[in-house]
Amino acid sequence: MDIAFTRARVAVFVDGCFWHVCPEHATRPAANSDWWFRKLTGNQARDVATNDHLAALGWRVVRIWEHENPAEAADRIAAVVRS
Repeated sequence: MDIAFTRARVAVFVDGCFWHVCPEHATRPAANSDWWFRKLTGNQARDVATNDHLAALGWRVVRIWEHENPAEAADRIAAVVRS
């Protein structure tokens, strides 16, 4: 978790395009491709498990991609915190 709004129970993650397999900017290394495939799909599976775990504890999760406009991302986070 990168930012936690504890009173609102909102967890914010800022996900890197490479490490979390952004649908717009993901790349796949050619060298050692099988290892990287397992690593990156494992990261995605861990993200889903983390979201599910936090939701079970009553938290709302906001995931922001590193390439997102900061002002738009802040607005999205603020809307979740306020709701």
